Order: sequence, then C-alpha cells, then structure tokens
Amino acid sequence: MTTTTAGKTTTARATPAAKSPAASSRLASSASFKTFAAAFGIAFPVMYVACEWWNLPLFTFHPATNRVDFWWAPGRSGEGPAMYWYGWTVTSLLVGLVVGLLATLLPESAAKRLPLFLVWLLPILGFIPLAYSLMPFWTK
Repeated sequence: MTTTTAGKTTTARATPAAKSPAASSRLASSASFKTFAAAFGIAFPVMYVACEWWNLPLFTFHPATNRVDFWWAPGRSGEGPAMYWYGWTVTSLLVGLVVGLLATLLPESAAKRLPLFLVWLLPILGFIPLAYSLMPFWTK
C-alpha cells in the first residue's frame, strides 16, 4: 500500500499475519499423519464390529462390584450385568493404533492408495450388525 502525505511517499509493507496454532502445526499436514488417520479410521470400526459380533472384549467390567476380568467373563448371580462395551472399545482402539502405526511405515505411493471412502462407509455399515444384534429386543 502506498500513501502520499505532504510530498512524502511511503510504502507500507504487509506484515505476515500471526500464525494460528492450527496453521503452524506440521503434524496435521504431514503425509504420515494422514496415513495414520485413514488407516485408524478404517481399522477401528471393522475391529469394533468383529469384537461385538464374536464377543471379544479385552476385559469385562462388573459395575456393581467394580471388578475387572480379563477377556470375556459372564455376569455373576447377584452382582448385576457384566459390561463388555469398554473392553470392545479398548480392543478396537489398540488394534486401530497398531494398524495406523504400521500404515505409516508404508511407502508414500502405497499409502496414497488407501481407499479413503472406507473411513466414512465402514462406520455406517457397522450399524447393520448392531441392528441385527438388537433384533431380539424389537420382536418382544
């Protein structure tokens, strides 16, 4: 921008705008993070449906007694129901983390071939087995 005041011409230099933390972050724009996020986003819902379908929790939580059993454990008489959701979620998180980390080791040409539409499609398709497993409650 050039301004003229009393015969003097001055030119103002544009100063760079302060970078926001998001703009200055190199992690979100790195190729390896994008690969990790895509692989994690694909692996997590697949593993979660597998855990729910075949009942594969990493641990079972018994809320009435605050007891945790590793792997699957049935609810005990007089202690209320067993909760498997926490174990399914942790199992899926760990598998997604491992798959995501392994995907970052892929060459960039192979990482670019990850089908990104699966990141959205698989969680949506995950509702089908969930609805199927809840059908006994609908028919009563």
